[in-house]
Amino acid sequence: MPSAQLCLRTARGYLCSNSGQEKLLARSFSSTSRRHEINKVYPSAREAIADMKPNSTLLCGGFGLCGVPDTLINEVHAQEHLTGLIVVSNNAGTDNSGLGKLLQSKQIKKMIASYIGENKTFERMYLTGEIELELSPQGTLAERCASGGKGIPAFYTPAALGTVVQTGELPLRNNPDGTPKEYSYPKDVKVFDGKQYLLEESIKGDYALVKAWKADKLGNCQFRLAANNFNGAMARNARMTIVEAEEIVELGAIAPEAVHLPGIYVKRVIKSTTEKEIEKFTFAKGEEDIDVKAALGSGETAAKRERIVRRAAKEFKNGMYANLGIGMPMLAPSFVGPEVEVQLQSENGILGLGPYPVKGKEDADLINAGKETVTLKAGAAVFGSEESFGMIRSGRIDLTILGAMQVSDSGDLANWMLPGKIKGFGGAMDLVSNPEKTKVVVTMEHTDKKGNAKIVKQCEFPLTGKACVSMIITELGVFEVDFATGLTLTEIADGVTVEEIKSKTEAPFKVANDLKPML
Repeated sequence: MPSAQLCLRTARGYLCSNSGQEKLLARSFSSTSRRHEINKVYPSAREAIADMKPNSTLLCGGFGLCGVPDTLINEVHAQEHLTGLIVVSNNAGTDNSGLGKLLQSKQIKKMIASYIGENKTFERMYLTGEIELELSPQGTLAERCASGGKGIPAFYTPAALGTVVQTGELPLRNNPDGTPKEYSYPKDVKVFDGKQYLLEESIKGDYALVKAWKADKLGNCQFRLAANNFNGAMARNARMTIVEAEEIVELGAIAPEAVHLPGIYVKRVIKSTTEKEIEKFTFAKGEEDIDVKAALGSGETAAKRERIVRRAAKEFKNGMYANLGIGMPMLAPSFVGPEVEVQLQSENGILGLGPYPVKGKEDADLINAGKETVTLKAGAAVFGSEESFGMIRSGRIDLTILGAMQVSDSGDLANWMLPGKIKGFGGAMDLVSNPEKTKVVVTMEHTDKKGNAKIVKQCEFPLTGKACVSMIITELGVFEVDFATGLTLTEIADGVTVEEIKSKTEAPFKVANDLKPML
């Protein structure tokens, strides 16, 4: 056997010879054309999903109808043998589009989602036991997918503490008559730095269906505007990630710093052949004029809502970062003066949200959390849903304004479910998860349509968050909430008496010594 010294001398001689250098260089893939032979582009969606099996777990990007991989979904729909699917997505499209088609064809046996929304088929199938539903707070869902893609099996989050998500009282499946048949399981709770957090397990996916703006032959992808949403998190967390791209480009056409999804996560790429859809067309009357009056309604209802919205607008302070719920909260910026500059965040991945677009200038890749068409302000940023909710949970949002069905005297909030109806959590549980840093303001009418009090001793409806609301604004007045001592009426509307407010409020409250006029 040759000695070690002889081997070293031989290697040195080999390296010093020209032929040896050429042979070594030939082993460097970057110096040859071999790398350019890698091509992940498939000729069709049918071929890209040809090996998909029934009962697979399918991760699907998109938010509303924005960034939805419709070409791939349509092909799954066409393959009738693909049944028993477990589908993970923020929502399930509409009744006749996106994942709604797979619900209609009964190819999905279970959904893991944060929101049902206006999809009546989804709601009916869940309430009558035709489909299993694991509801997850939107930020938790994004992080469960993102963490799974990073090899992290579980994590702790402050979202949903004290709700049915924690206690295991969330129905996973119902009987045909709507009564619960099977419940979720209780979550482990642990204390970090004096605060409680829930343990959530990451999600593992067999296939991920993803929509991109541009993709190259190596699978590098670029997303456009708010179409990133859940696509990046889903793409990183599946054994087989399939991307449909609006444009398939040559290597180098996407600048390295513009690659949002590196090709290492992507196995297959196809050309998208489906037109993009918009769920809610929402327009301004002019370049800078939002049609607020129309959005408020008419008559007495409009007068009540305008009073609430005008008062809510006073909570904006210069330099704030704020997140606004759908409905009345979204109208509050219209009543803010030009001297106050606020950066609006939308949980589907926008910072620097602008007004509604003028008709004809809407963009399918630009929607807000309510699926409405919007614009961006100069200096705006867009990103994935997992990063958006990281901003929220960590307390970087100064203010959130939400609607409510009920608020208790200790600041508990219920705003996601009424008996016999269910919309889902959406992002609300995350938005109220850090009340120490994010001020939570509720805007709502003082009573429901039947005249029942909405400010109560204890919420009857399932909670969105415990001890999280700092202020309640109604058409009758403004309440400050102390989580320990309860409610204090600090402002009262013109023409309203304290006695009237007491008659319409179930929860006890104190009256401030310096009770001020509202507005």
